[in-house]
Amino acid sequence: MYEYIKSLHLIFVITWFAGLFYIVRLFVYQIEANEKPAPEKEILSKQYKIMTYRLWYIITWPSAILAIIFAIWLLILNPAWLQMSWMHVKLGFVVLLIAYQIKCQIIYNEHYNGIYKYSSNFMRLWNEGATIILFAVVFLVVLKNAFNWIYGVLGIFLFSIIILLGFKFYKRIRQKS
Repeated sequence: MYEYIKSLHLIFVITWFAGLFYIVRLFVYQIEANEKPAPEKEILSKQYKIMTYRLWYIITWPSAILAIIFAIWLLILNPAWLQMSWMHVKLGFVVLLIAYQIKCQIIYNEHYNGIYKYSSNFMRLWNEGATIILFAVVFLVVLKNAFNWIYGVLGIFLFSIIILLGFKFYKRIRQKS
């Protein structure tokens, strides 16, 4: 039974991340649609509201809840994991991921009500938050005790800088076009 629970946990973690990656991309599209002239603005805004609603409430939130339920179930089946330092760090990243999702919920609510506080460039950068968390969690789970914390932290920091530089490079290309 353990392997089935683990498989379901992984499936829902994957769909949870897919939802988080795509919802922020839809936020970018909503912001850019809001800057277009009528009637294009109204047509696109209506369509993006439908798409974000379905993604958020039919895929992302259910996936998050099920991933967490199956994770708790795995911890109940194997409580020794809670004694391992890598699991403490992983759970810290899971808390960050939940905070990230809650912030996305706030942004979703604002967009649904026609409030756009952030630029599309900010949202493109915001989208990398889930990527950084994904990298950190995968490396922690795969490497476990073999993981060298100092190099791991430096690696995540370096990865974040590379993403930021890539974002700036992409922004320059977009501005030239």
